[in-house]
Amino acid sequence: MAETERVVEHGVLLYYKYVEVPDLAQLLSFYDSNCKSLGLLGRVRIAREGVNVTVGGKLSLLEEHIAAVKSFDFFEGTDFKLASCNSPLDNRIAIECGFTSLSIRVVKELVTLSSNPLLKLPTISNAGKHLSAFEFNSVLQNAGSLLENEGSQSKKLVLLDARNIYETRIGKFQTPNVETLDPKIRQYSDLPSWIDDHSEQLRGKSILMYCTGGIRCEMASAYIRSKGAGFDDVFQLYGGIQRYLEYFADGGFFNGKNFVFDHRISVGSSKMDIIGSCLLCGSPFDNYSSRCRCAYCRMLVLVCNSCQKDGMDYVCELCQKHDKEGMLLPSNGRRYEAESTADVSPVVGKKESSPLSHQPTPSSKLHSENGKIPKKVENFMFAWISTECFKFQGEDCIVCKKLKNMVELTYIDAPHEVPFLYRPRSTETCDDSLKSPLQHCQPPSEGCRRKYAWLVAQKSSSMMDRDWQIVDEPFDPLQYQQQTDGFDESLTYLKAVFSVQGPFDGVLGFSQGAAMTALLCRQHEIPDGEISFKFAILCSGFAINSGGLKLELLQCPSLHIFGNGQGKDRQIGHNVSLELSSHFEPSGRMIIEHESGHIIPTQPEHIDRIKAFLLHFL
Repeated sequence: MAETERVVEHGVLLYYKYVEVPDLAQLLSFYDSNCKSLGLLGRVRIAREGVNVTVGGKLSLLEEHIAAVKSFDFFEGTDFKLASCNSPLDNRIAIECGFTSLSIRVVKELVTLSSNPLLKLPTISNAGKHLSAFEFNSVLQNAGSLLENEGSQSKKLVLLDARNIYETRIGKFQTPNVETLDPKIRQYSDLPSWIDDHSEQLRGKSILMYCTGGIRCEMASAYIRSKGAGFDDVFQLYGGIQRYLEYFADGGFFNGKNFVFDHRISVGSSKMDIIGSCLLCGSPFDNYSSRCRCAYCRMLVLVCNSCQKDGMDYVCELCQKHDKEGMLLPSNGRRYEAESTADVSPVVGKKESSPLSHQPTPSSKLHSENGKIPKKVENFMFAWISTECFKFQGEDCIVCKKLKNMVELTYIDAPHEVPFLYRPRSTETCDDSLKSPLQHCQPPSEGCRRKYAWLVAQKSSSMMDRDWQIVDEPFDPLQYQQQTDGFDESLTYLKAVFSVQGPFDGVLGFSQGAAMTALLCRQHEIPDGEISFKFAILCSGFAINSGGLKLELLQCPSLHIFGNGQGKDRQIGHNVSLELSSHFEPSGRMIIEHESGHIIPTQPEHIDRIKAFLLHFL
């Protein structure tokens, strides 16, 4: 009896509300004090556009929370979805789902609609018409007769699932009279691109959308309707699958289980049907409790108990598909072995075959079993532009190790060789007084690695010998500001590299390589087709500020990584890198400031943010 009471008294509460929040600070304070006082755990996201909440706790306390939320007038009409359930029994799953702590955050968007930071978001007021669970069911049952009363007569009805592929694997709406469109996307932010690519398939149709609880359909339906004529008739299931299954306990037109983002993992109907299947053997299976994930994209995959083995890696159907199309590369990825060692810029991109590249491993060799992956596959090709690429190559490059499951780096050294410079001490003397002490006492040339640059000081010339040159002036820490020549030669060189080694997804530049990358971003906007990439990462960079090389506002999505101004980067100051970032469109710009010196930081929190930026372009 005690066990029954324990099961019944716990629950999970989901709700969202798109509404203009008049006072973010007040609402944040309310959630912080209320949820903590009631002992609720889970996620609360607050934005100017509303709230999105998933919390768990005792049912009676969740009901108290609902009553407190309703005290705010702008929450009127909110659909509170409260379900009884067991308290979390598997702590591992509870931790992964965020149900062992309380996370309250102010965010820009309640759900991230697009991975493209330059995409203009639709207005939520343009969202599709809400249909209750009963109305939604009736539309499917009558194959569109209700929509005819809404003015959609003679239009074909299609169902659009707005969820991710790991959700649709285990459950979806199916009816013989209505076509169901499953975008098979990895994440919600991929949906706009799918809609763009399939707009002709949607044009002129009556579109019936659904998702887990309703919130993803709000912005997605508004995005479809923003396309104008031919995309007017968009409807969405109010309350989502969760509310539908509450009214239709037998599942109705929904088959399988509803994936949920809490410790319950999934919720089924009385039908107890299984539509999912094991990734490896194909047998019916829909249990994600083992939390098996793709070795490359980290998406959940279904692997039955019989096929699970310790130490085995899996690859999801999306990564398998990309490999068959030659989009993924084997683990012994190509490295561009330049003869120079100047600041290198890695070019990141999905590489097509070229005379200097390796050929993609055939799918039959890459996957020894269906869904089982024996070695690494890269998703991106990067051009790494630096003046000393050798420092970032090989086993000692921690950044490369941290990103090895996402990127394939092509290292590109600079074309301008620069001389060895030294300044003799004022007290320096030599034994042979008959000869110049400056000639006799110069540093040894043996074993010195050649130096290269993307940009050089005005009136300087490339030095192909290894003789040291004497400078009379003390070292100037701002010498990089005078290095503005040589861009045309470097650009010609890079165009040749892009032609042979490309295409690339992105460009990463370090120090002077970042300055060159910024100039490359400007060149990228010239429609000559020779320099093309999707994004840029600029580390410890600076802007070239002389004459014709002066930067203007750039539209290329960018990630800027530099020291936070505490003085540890003694080569490129914080304000200098910050000024470079100001030349890029703010809506497509991301900045990471770190506590270290003239390096690319490798702490987990910084690597996670770099990965998050890259995921926008998968």
